[in-house]
Amino acid sequence: MKKTALRASLALIAPLALTPLAATAEGTLSLYNWGDYINPAVLNKFTEETGIEVTLDTYGSNEEMLAKIQAGATGYDIVFPSVHMHDIMYQLGLLAKTDIGSAAGFENIDPQFVRAKTDPDAEYCLPYAWGNVGIVYNKELAGGITGWEDFFALGKEGKKITLLDDLRETIGVGLIMGGNSVNSTDPAEVEAAADYIVSNLDGVTAFTYDSVPQVISGDVAAAHWYVGANLFVSENPETIGYIIPKEGATMYQEDICVLESAPNKENAIKFMEFYLQPEIAALNVEQQMNGTPNIPAQELIPAEIVSNETIYPDQETMGKLQIFEDLGRDLQLYNSEWTRIKTAQ
Repeated sequence: MKKTALRASLALIAPLALTPLAATAEGTLSLYNWGDYINPAVLNKFTEETGIEVTLDTYGSNEEMLAKIQAGATGYDIVFPSVHMHDIMYQLGLLAKTDIGSAAGFENIDPQFVRAKTDPDAEYCLPYAWGNVGIVYNKELAGGITGWEDFFALGKEGKKITLLDDLRETIGVGLIMGGNSVNSTDPAEVEAAADYIVSNLDGVTAFTYDSVPQVISGDVAAAHWYVGANLFVSENPETIGYIIPKEGATMYQEDICVLESAPNKENAIKFMEFYLQPEIAALNVEQQMNGTPNIPAQELIPAEIVSNETIYPDQETMGKLQIFEDLGRDLQLYNSEWTRIKTAQ
């Protein structure tokens, strides 16, 4: 999933370098993360407490990050892969063993978020953040929509809508509407899902990640987007809203992983241990508006975030959220159908 400019307002761009305010330097740490996917205050606090100078580079997709690492990029210590990419990177021998699951404070992590199939005991990576992918909508133009059926009906009414430029997410909507798993490797199910999207392209003006400003302005009635839209909703409560579709949706989770090639492994593990602190996880959520796997942190998060059921859904809704898995060679099924969708627009 591409998350550039995803979960923070456009004014909250993380700096590329954060230097100690009042500490003696104890080395460096290099993070490679999704764009705008960590609160700069977290990094500043880590530097203040440890003296470790942090640098941050950003990427827009799991695939972009993996390609850069595989191409020989050196110097990075920590990456933030989605769970299925965590599994892929483990299988490729790219991750360092950290034993974070045995660290003091790991008991704060909700066990349901130790999701990577290759890392069942969290010997390598730390669950970082999670969320869902639903619909952000213009209240005046879209009214009280409740799900995907209403979303696509807007397009058939002649109103503009947008879908994410992501084959798994967009075909995933079709799979959900067909009652199937978003990880299906059945060619007939994947084809039917693509057929559903193709038959509902009325009003789809673009496959894009840059939809929220258009929804706010009224140029677009509704957009397929991420739970981070809640930040924009909080700034424009009379204009836009965000829902988890009643038919179901996808969810994502990223983990904090140390690279096997990391030049500063000890500092990287210090950062993982630092992030186990509830107050640090809560500080990150305040700016990101994601869910945190850190249970005690939830008591420290502002009430308006914890009580927002689109950020922290009830268990019934959680049961309707599906997370992507590594499909291996079966991803080719999706690639061909994605081409068909894009050329049909």
